[in-house]
Amino acid sequence: MIHVGILGAGNISQTHARAAQAIPGLKITAVLGRTREKAASFAEPYGATAYDDLGKFLAHKPMDLVAIGSPSGVHADQAIAAVERGLHVLVEKPVDITTERIDKLIAAADRARVKVGVFFQDRLKPDIVRLKDLVDSGTLGQPILASARVKWYRPPDYYGQSRWRGTWALDGGGALMNQGIHTVDVMQWLMGPVARLSARTATLLHKIEVEDTAVATIEFATGALGILEATTSVYPGYPRRVEVTGSEGTAILDGDTLISSELRNAPPSETKEGGPTISSSSPVVADASAHQRIVEDFVAAIQDNRAPVCDARAGRRSVAIVEAIYASARENGAPYVLR
Repeated sequence: MIHVGILGAGNISQTHARAAQAIPGLKITAVLGRTREKAASFAEPYGATAYDDLGKFLAHKPMDLVAIGSPSGVHADQAIAAVERGLHVLVEKPVDITTERIDKLIAAADRARVKVGVFFQDRLKPDIVRLKDLVDSGTLGQPILASARVKWYRPPDYYGQSRWRGTWALDGGGALMNQGIHTVDVMQWLMGPVARLSARTATLLHKIEVEDTAVATIEFATGALGILEATTSVYPGYPRRVEVTGSEGTAILDGDTLISSELRNAPPSETKEGGPTISSSSPVVADASAHQRIVEDFVAAIQDNRAPVCDARAGRRSVAIVEAIYASARENGAPYVLR
C-alpha cells in the first residue's frame, strides 16, 4: 500500500484525489487545506486526516508521496519541505513560477534521493503520444514549422473570486504561465529545445496584474520555426490546436485528438472530429483519467527507480520558455536567447 498526502483542498486537488483513489494499492491518508474546516470536508470521503499546518501534515505517518495542488508560487517551497522529509512529490503544473526556485527544488530532491514529478498529463494522452511518435520516428521528416493556439476564455469572476489567480506573486503570470503552460510543454516536447524567441503580451480584457493575451515567434535548436498564441480572453473559448509540419507531411492536434496526419509517401490518415474541450471555457477537470495515468507512471517510477514521464528537470523547460517570453515582452518584443 502506498500512502498519498493531498496538499491543497481546491479544484485541482479534487482531481488529484480522484486520480489517486482510482488506482489499486494507493490510499489517501492526509489532506492539507488553508483552513481546518476546508481540509476536513475534503478529507472525510477518503477517511483521511485533515490538517491546516504544513509541518504537521508532512509529519503524518504513514505517507509516501505528496500531491501538491496549491497556488503555483508556493509549489517549490512546499515541495522542498516534503522532499527534505524523504517524501516523493508530484506537483501540479507549473513546477513553480521561476526557474531559480525550481533549481533549488531539483537540488533538494537530488540530495534526498527522492523523485519529483509534474502533472503534465498531456504527455500521456493517447493521440498526443501518437503525434510524438510521428515526430520522433522521423515520419514527418525534417521539422519545419509548428503552431500552437490556446484560445481560451475565463470569465471575470475566475480571477475576481480568487486570492491568487492573475497575480505575479502566486500565479507567476497569466494565460501563459497558468493555462498555456501545458501547450508550451507539448510544443517543446515535440519540437525540441527553444534557441531564441520574440514575444508580446498584453492585458486586454481582465482586470488582473498579468497578461491575458500573448503571442510569441520561436526558433527551435533544429532551425524549425514556431508560433505560439495563448489567451483567456477569447469568448466562448476554443479547443487547443497544435499543427506540426515536417518535410514529409503535416499533423494536426485539435484539443486532445489527432484529427489529421497527411504524409507525402503515405495515404492520409482517417480524419477525425476534434470536438469541444471543457478546459477551453472552464477550469474544472471533468475527466481525471489523464491525471490517473501520471500518478500510475509516477508510482511505477518509484518502484522501478527510473525517471517519471515528466520530472522536475523536464518540467523546468516550459517555465524557462515562459520566463523568456515575459523577458522579451518587457523589451517590446526584443529577441531573447535561451541558454
